[in-house]
Order: sequence, then structure tokens, then C-alpha cells
Amino acid sequence: MASGHSVVSERAVGAPPGSADGGEGAWGDGLIARRVDERNGGTDPYSVVPSRPAGSSAALMPLAYDGQLRSRLDALRELVGLSRTRLDTGTLGEAGRVLDEAAARRRLSGQHTVVAIAGATGSGKSQLFNTLAGVTISETGVRRPTTAAPIACSWSDGAASLLDRLSIPGRLRRRPIQYPDSSGSPLRGLVLIDLPDHDSAAVQHREQVDRILRLVDAVIWVVDPEKYADAVLHERYLRPMAGHAEVTFVVLNQVDRLPGEAAEQVLDDLRRLLDEDGIALGEHGEPGATVLALSALTGEGVGELREMLGQFVAERQAPARRISADVDAAARDLRPVYVTGQRTGLSEEAREEFADRLADAVGATAAGEAAERAWLRNANRACGTPWLQLWRWYHDRREPPTGRLPLRSQVDEEATARQRVEQAVRTVSERASAGLPTPWAQAMREAAVRGAQGLPEALDELAVRTGLPPGRPPRPGWWPVAVLGQASMTLLQVVGGLWLLGQIIGFVPPDLGVPVLLMLAGIIGGPLIEWSCRIAARGPARRYGHEAERLLREAAAGCGRARVLDPLAAELLRYREVREQYGRVTGVGAVAR
Repeated sequence: MASGHSVVSERAVGAPPGSADGGEGAWGDGLIARRVDERNGGTDPYSVVPSRPAGSSAALMPLAYDGQLRSRLDALRELVGLSRTRLDTGTLGEAGRVLDEAAARRRLSGQHTVVAIAGATGSGKSQLFNTLAGVTISETGVRRPTTAAPIACSWSDGAASLLDRLSIPGRLRRRPIQYPDSSGSPLRGLVLIDLPDHDSAAVQHREQVDRILRLVDAVIWVVDPEKYADAVLHERYLRPMAGHAEVTFVVLNQVDRLPGEAAEQVLDDLRRLLDEDGIALGEHGEPGATVLALSALTGEGVGELREMLGQFVAERQAPARRISADVDAAARDLRPVYVTGQRTGLSEEAREEFADRLADAVGATAAGEAAERAWLRNANRACGTPWLQLWRWYHDRREPPTGRLPLRSQVDEEATARQRVEQAVRTVSERASAGLPTPWAQAMREAAVRGAQGLPEALDELAVRTGLPPGRPPRPGWWPVAVLGQASMTLLQVVGGLWLLGQIIGFVPPDLGVPVLLMLAGIIGGPLIEWSCRIAARGPARRYGHEAERLLREAAAGCGRARVLDPLAAELLRYREVREQYGRVTGVGAVAR
């Protein structure tokens, strides 16, 4: 360390004098201070100055989130839980990480704000780190990269657990000595981290930068006049972190190298680039990123940055703002799998069309027509002339009727019916999944396919079990009158015929008028009664057929509803639940359908 400055080292009180530190992961709060003896010209002798007692950290309060942030985190947790069976682990990975980090940060100190200083090689971030600390802590020099590991400097006690979370070892933890009791420091509560170069040639350096940037409460990006427009900085870091503007400082360092008004011009161009990155700038009292120019070498503008940092840390809002911005980012990443901006759902029209297709596949219309014909045929048998019934009896003996047409007796008809069922299921699943994000649309189709398994067989069974009872259709009340009338007409024909026969053989005196009239009345009256009954039977037969069709339609619709529509409705309900939770995560309530 450079001479003439004082800094708190990492060794715990009571550690052996020859030990390098008090343990890799242990800071505790019992620290020792090492003062470089200026008279020795930077040689190794140090005087030990005990810091505040270790027990003082017990009074630190954990971080508290306000009601809205807690509600959003609860909604995100519920959202992840509801989505685990529908979305892959990679899609939910960032949301899960945010939840874990939010829970971990909440258990730690709410009186400290962890701020990382990040920048490219040669930007002067380590020099700015040392200037803010008032002591040479981080090594600076021409050799690149200079900072090989993150170094921490805390302005107050109680930050050990925060630095443990960042995996910064005790030997890399420091404290400035200007404010030994930490009560008078304008930066009290600040934990400043000097990161390796984000564009370092060493892969492990870049990995450390990426890891710590995901964990700190705020970031100070240090850029220089030469590389402030570097594509790596903007595309890899600033643009993806645009939503974290309120916990972002962008510092244009080395302005002492710019002549005249060049510093303002470069600063304006930097603001333009940040605006193109989507980063809101905190100007005119609006929330957003803080942008300023300074020179860590000459101290120009450093006081303004220190003042801003002091106010920023004193508000103690950075951790919650960081978590809130992380939730916003996770919600933006998840938006395509929850919201498409289209209306979703299974319309009543789609349900009716599905029921009609199943009814067509099960042959409901044909069954109704067959039942109507059976009713008419039964009416004809009951009300027809005896001679016609005798002929039908003879015909039936040669080819006995079934009384009801078979619904699907042929193999090709069964195959056609199965195809119709599959087409019906495919159509309704496509309609139900229309407008849904891809994972939920796929879940809808899978639910429909599962429900369609065994559906054709179930419909075949329904066609046998459901419908009107077997046997002859019921007879209306006027049928006995028609039967009696038909019997009377037959009796007139028989009486007239016997009368004529008696006249022919001489048993009865000749008189053709009366027997002929009797026979004509019977011959004409029988078909007339049959025709009248057939006309009268059309209405009941039609109602009988419609009832048969209705029963079969309802049975087919109920089967399809239980096997296909209800699972689809359950998937839609689950999607609406997660969409509602997503609305709570975004903080805007209901989301566009």
C-alpha cells in the first residue's frame, strides 16, 4: 500500500501476529487497523488500532421489503410453482434465481448498501475506488489487468455477511481509517467493491465480474473518453441492465485529458448512447441513472460523486430497488410464455361445434331418422289392413326386420366415425389453444390428445346403451280406435263377401246392392283409415325420432365434455391463474389477454 494513508485490514482481533488474515470467509466485526509508518517510507511496520466490538453487528436490522415488493415476490414464487409442469427449468431459471437472491439479501443487513465499481481496462476505476476510500487500497499501474480479484472497502461495521455472500475473502476486505467510529462518515453504510476489468483477457476475471454484478445493490460504471462507446460495455452490460437505471451510476473518468468543451461533448454523447440503450437518465428530479464527469486523478467531480453516494446510501432504498428491477427483468423475460396480446378461451360456438361433430360421428341424426321410420313402420303394422299386414308378415318371415337401423355396422363406417372423432378433437384443441403462448398451447393439445384416447370406443358404447328402449315404439291413445275401425272395415268386407257367396249358392235371395255396398265400404274404408293413421302418425314419429337423436347427442356431448372439454377448461383455468399471478408480478394487475 502507498505510504501516507491508513486502512483497516482483514485480520480479526486476537489473531496471531504472524497470520495473514483471520480466515478466508471470516470478517466478523472485530477488525484491526494497520497504519503505514510515513517515517519509514512505506516499510512494513503497522500499528494496530482495534475497531468497534464484534458484538455491535448484532444490532443490525435485516433488510425489509415494502408491501408492494413483497406482494410481487410472492406472486413470482406462486407463478414459478404453477408453471413448473408447463415450462422447462431453463425458462424459469432466472425467476428462480431472483427469488433466491431476494430471500438471501433480505436476511442480511438493511443498513448497508453494496456498490460495485466496474469498468474496462485502463478506465481508472481502481484509482476512483482509492480516491473515494481516501486510501490506496486497490493496486493501480500500467500493467494490465491490474485488479485480479474483487476488493471490498466498508465504511461501517456489520458488512461481513454481505461480503461472505459475494465470496470476497477476508484478506481482500478493507476499511478507511478517517472515521474510526464510522458515525461521522458521510458514506456510512457503504460497502464499495472494486471489480476486475469486465474486458479482461483473463476469463476468470470476467466471470467474477458477471457473478458479483448479479449480487450487488448498485453499480458505478467507470468509462473513459476512449472507450465510453465500447460495444461490449453497451451490448453485454448496459443494455441488458437498462431496467436497473435507478441503481446505476455512469461516471466519465479522466475528463482532465479533454481540452475545453470536449468533456461536455463527450458527456452528451455518452447520455445519447445510454438513451439508445434504453437507460432512463435521472435528470430534472426523475428517477434513473446518475451520469456525471470527473477525474479521479485530479479530484475534479469526485466530491459531487461522494455527495451523491452519501445521499444514495442514506436512503437505504438501493437493495429493494435492485430486487424490484430484477423482478421486472425476470417478468420481461417471461412475458412471451404468459402473454401474447390475443384473446384466449374456448367459445360457446367451439363447444357446440365439437358436440355436433361428435353427434355426427356417433350417428345421432341417422339414429333419429331410424327411430322415426321405426315408429311409422309400427304404426303401419297396427293400423294397416289385414291383407297388407298378411303380406308384411310373409315378407318379414323371409327377411326379419330389426325394428331399429344399426348405427355403424360396417367396418368402413367405423373407420369413418373414428376419423370424425379425431378431427373433432383436433379442431377443438386448435381453437382452444389459439392465442395462447407456445408452452400453454402445447399443454392444451396434449390434454386433448389424452382425452381423445378411448373416445371412439366410449362413443360406440354410448350408441348401444343410450337412446330409446328396445322393442316397438309406444303407441298413442288413438291407435286402439284405429285398430277397431280397421277391424270393422274388415268385418264389412267379410260380411259382404259371405252375403254374395250365399246368393251365388242359393242360400240367400238375390240382392246385390247391400252386399256390394258392404264390401265397397270395407274395401275403401280400410285403406282410408290406414292413410289417415299414417298422416296422424307423422307428428309423433317425428317427435320420437327427435327424442332419440337428442338423447344420443346429449350422451355424446357429455362424453366429449368429460374426456376432452373439461381437461381443456382445466388447462385454460390454470393459464388464467398464472396470467393473473404474472399481472401481480409486473405490478399492473390484469394483463392483456
